[in-house]
Amino acid sequence: MVLYYQFVSFALAIFSTTSLAQNSSYDVLDYVDQLIGSANGGNVFPGATIPYGMAKACPDVDSGSNQGGFTTEGGKVFGFSSMHDSGTGGSPSLGNFALFPYAGCPGDDINGCVYPKDFRKIPYVNTSVKASPGYFGIQLASGVQAEMTTSQHTSLFRFKFPPTDASGRASSPLILLDLTDLSNSRQDNGTVKVDAKSGRMTGSARFLPSFGIGSYTLYFCADFKGLVRDNGVFVNTRASADVKELTLARSINGYPLPGGSFVRFTSPTSNGILARVGVSFISSQQACSNAESEIPTFDFEATHTAARNLWETKISPIKVSTTGVNSSMLKNFYSGIYRTMVNPQDYTGENPLWKSSEPYYDSFYCIWDLFRSQMPFLTILDPVAITRQIRSLIDTYRHLGWLPDCRMSLCQGYTQGGSNADNVLADAYLKGISDGIDWEEGYQAVVKDAEVEPYFWSVQGRGGLDSWKSLGYIPKEDFDYKGTGTMTRSLSRTLEYSYNDFAITQIATGLGGKDADVEKYISRSSNWQNLFKPDQSGGSIKGVDTGFRGFLQPKYLNKTFGYQNPLACSNVDTDPNSICSLQRTAGETFESSIWEYSFFVPHDQGRLITKLGGPDAFIKRLDYMHDNQITYIGNEPAFLTVFQYHYAGRPGLSAKRSHYYIPAYFGITHDGLPGNDDSGTMGAFVAFSMLGLFPNPGQNVYFIIPPYFESVSITSPLTNKTATIKNVNFDATYKNIYIQSATLNGEVYTKNWIDHSFFTEGKELILTLGPAESAWGTRVVDLPPSLGKYEGFTNFTGNSTVEKRAQVFASVPLDKLTEKTGAKYWAAEEG
Repeated sequence: MVLYYQFVSFALAIFSTTSLAQNSSYDVLDYVDQLIGSANGGNVFPGATIPYGMAKACPDVDSGSNQGGFTTEGGKVFGFSSMHDSGTGGSPSLGNFALFPYAGCPGDDINGCVYPKDFRKIPYVNTSVKASPGYFGIQLASGVQAEMTTSQHTSLFRFKFPPTDASGRASSPLILLDLTDLSNSRQDNGTVKVDAKSGRMTGSARFLPSFGIGSYTLYFCADFKGLVRDNGVFVNTRASADVKELTLARSINGYPLPGGSFVRFTSPTSNGILARVGVSFISSQQACSNAESEIPTFDFEATHTAARNLWETKISPIKVSTTGVNSSMLKNFYSGIYRTMVNPQDYTGENPLWKSSEPYYDSFYCIWDLFRSQMPFLTILDPVAITRQIRSLIDTYRHLGWLPDCRMSLCQGYTQGGSNADNVLADAYLKGISDGIDWEEGYQAVVKDAEVEPYFWSVQGRGGLDSWKSLGYIPKEDFDYKGTGTMTRSLSRTLEYSYNDFAITQIATGLGGKDADVEKYISRSSNWQNLFKPDQSGGSIKGVDTGFRGFLQPKYLNKTFGYQNPLACSNVDTDPNSICSLQRTAGETFESSIWEYSFFVPHDQGRLITKLGGPDAFIKRLDYMHDNQITYIGNEPAFLTVFQYHYAGRPGLSAKRSHYYIPAYFGITHDGLPGNDDSGTMGAFVAFSMLGLFPNPGQNVYFIIPPYFESVSITSPLTNKTATIKNVNFDATYKNIYIQSATLNGEVYTKNWIDHSFFTEGKELILTLGPAESAWGTRVVDLPPSLGKYEGFTNFTGNSTVEKRAQVFASVPLDKLTEKTGAKYWAAEEG
């Protein structure tokens, strides 16, 4: 734990030198910084959008981590586009139909301007970047200033130009529109048409998704507010004002031929030139209709204000006490919350694939990530949106036959592990999300995942179901003739299928009348045990044996064990030949190690703890994994392991581990994220952790640790009731991070977890804190639910005072236990 104590010193230093926020009313949006994660692979979208907005406006740069369009890594700007995703891996996503502004063309000749994006790109002024909810502004090295804001399907850009161009001639601005995207994926038949009088540009092109199969066609409609001088089209490096229509092939060399349109203006006013870009997946006519109805008068300030108000409405249900708290903590917290509502995107009314009155959401990118924190967070903060998203998932099943595991740009994304939409549906069902949801059809969808193998399971459902049903695991080198997919990840798929099947039982139990299903899927949810090898060594780090035995290992069809180094694909794996993603030569775990996957039994921690040697051994193993950085907090499988100490009766260690990672690994700088934000999952991890309630998604369980603030309040948008958590003895240096006792609605509460009714019924949780672990939440009856029994538990051994306190708690019946009783024994013990 050396790193932990180094962090404490670091945090204290920051605390002593940074101004503190005051405990007064505040605007939550003042603490949102969209640029967190805009460098070093955070891949966030930092531009202008509204919650779940389809239109996402920002500059596009040429840096290596530009999946979200713009980074703060000093790249050059090659355009300003209206479609993006946030925090994704894979190839850069969207970035279609970028605009690019010139103050004028050399020699006042349109062919003097540079059109291909690889040659026109230009640095930006680092100090000019300004981002706030619904707004983004930047200045290019040319002196051109760009601002942007959005509505649901429309971007509004405001370009301000210097009075003269680079040659000293009076500005005659030119704005081009490029028929390309971030990944240069445009296929054949990119088209544009320019209206000679107004300068309106309409057209479309077909593109490829960044992490999936198929293609999509996107349409645009661009209008301009300014005195038009002329307009036309460009192809490659040449332009003409005499031609108003263009259709492009991709080209013969695999790179899309540069092409698009331009409009030129007479000298602009000080208010600049406004460009309104509507987008649609249906038609250019609908793109124009979207733009005209959403931003009819080109009013930049009104559009920005409306966007900002939407964000304030979404985020303001969560308020915290700012007393004595470093303002950086508030910024970390609210910026994380903000990022949970950038994706998925609401494409309702923009789905050309099928006719439906149901909502349609896209950019589920990917559910393997989202189910762990982002979607459970929306269940609390924005249950209306999560309801619409669940309805969209079920409607996708209704029309395409399968729940998506990953989806972007109307295309199927790659399946990373199990059928994890099952977990999402179970989580929502257990937490009472119901408005307009056909849960019987939702149940049919998750059962189909478990029972029917798709022809191409790399993008939907599950593969290897014959082996899953007959052998109880997914074999390495499986014989699978019913479907096609990448024959890797047999171990991680086994773990994930186990939990997916447990998720099915949660819905089945609630719906009733499905006892046989419950029994079947409970049985299958125990299949993870079939890969447990009791004598398996945990490997060695730098030649030193980890000292642990008992790990999962892959198995062949003949039921014999194979072998994968338990440290392969971990954060300490130094083997350059380790391949851990979706490559056909990858190993038996996906994006993580056997060390970490050996903890992924979210529904059966009691049985897992027994297999790993009991609670003390379990804690030592968790500590070893974190302290030796075997796990990587920048990837989602690490999230739950931060809080699994709760299952071993040591909730204080979960609090300690949370503070180990925040803010040391999650900061407020541009490079402040340890990995891809993955559509807000990193943001939700930070927000949940600092809120003091972290979910075990797919179950009605939130682990309790002290919030990072003296108090927090969460008003349910469904019931309008406000839940509160208050910390007694709170200190902003975070020495008192251990719960000594708790009350729930005035009654003594000893469980180390709570359920979702806390939020919907507006309960009050009061936590009394201290600088050392206590006996609170340590008894077996206080632990979160587990499918298998907890065995081998005695009260934890730590310092003698804590141990005696645990004995006191164990000896007092729950109905006789009060705060005064506890206080009496505490006082006597501390004498």
